[in-house]
Formats: sequence, C-alpha cells, structure tokens
Amino acid sequence: MLSFFAFWTAARVGAYFRGRQPEPEKANDHEDFTQVLGSTLTLLALIIGFTFSMAVNRYDLRKIYEEQEANAIGTEFVRADLLPAADAAKVRAMLVSYLEQRMLNYNIRNEDRARQINLQTSRLQTEMWSAVSMPAAAQPSPVMALVLVGMNEVLNTQGYTQAGWWNRVPVAAWVLLIAISMF
Repeated sequence: MLSFFAFWTAARVGAYFRGRQPEPEKANDHEDFTQVLGSTLTLLALIIGFTFSMAVNRYDLRKIYEEQEANAIGTEFVRADLLPAADAAKVRAMLVSYLEQRMLNYNIRNEDRARQINLQTSRLQTEMWSAVSMPAAAQPSPVMALVLVGMNEVLNTQGYTQAGWWNRVPVAAWVLLIAISMF
C-alpha cells in the first residue's frame, strides 16, 4: 500500500514538472527522451530480475537449512536410544523442548521475545551437549561417538539456519530498485 502511494506521488510530481516544461521544438528532443526512458526501463527490469533471483535463491537456501535442522533433530532423537535409559529419556525431553523453542523462533515477531527464545535455545544447547558428552566420556565407544556427532549436527544446523535467515536481499539493492522505479 505504501509503495502504491509513493509511486503514485512520484508519477504526479513527474507529470507536474513535465507540464511546466515547454513543448520540444524538434522531434530529435523527443527521440532523446524516448531513448533515455527505454534505457532506464531496461535497467529497472534487470535490477528487478536480479533482485528476484537473489530473493528466490536465499529463500531456497533457508528452506534447505530448515529441513537439515529438522532432520538433524529427528535423527538425534532416534540416536538417543543408544544412550543409557535415564540419559536417553533426558535427551529426548530436551530435544522436544529444543524443537518447541526452534518453532517459536519462526513464529515470533517481537524483538524482546525473540531474544528470550534465543537465550533459552542457547541454554538448551549447552544442556543437551552436556547430556550426551558426559555418558560418552564415561563410556567411550564408536556408538557414543555417533550420538555426539548427531548432537553436534543439531547444534551446527541451528547456526546455519540462523545465518540463512539473516542473509536477505541487501538494503542497497532495495533502495536502488525503489529509486529507479520512482524516477
């Protein structure tokens, strides 16, 4: 809605200034204007195309990272069976809580609440790592290493997903797109 009014205002301002200029005496002046207009619209089309391409690629990347994160959490939930029974139940409960925090992260728009969720997520990550590293240190084996690798993947994929969310179309590209559109 805001862009509609901005572009409408830009069109009205342009029409006002064009109406104040004298009519071109030569057909050549109008031809120059037509070439500049064509070039500007071509540049705008290129910028729109590149911006759309960036947005689609970054959206696809975020989707891939989110899928990898969900798969890592699910895999570690299953691998918790490899831990002693008490530790397995504890790790599963923490993974469920962690998953709830991660899903909340996608639904919250409030900055303060998002910060609280990120702190809770970090705390859970530390607790989950401790919950799998202590049994693995007490009973080192290839099976325990598999559980550690799985938890490491859970922790790493959260960082990749967060980086994917931060990786947006640059503000400079939006400003350039809007400026060329309005002028």
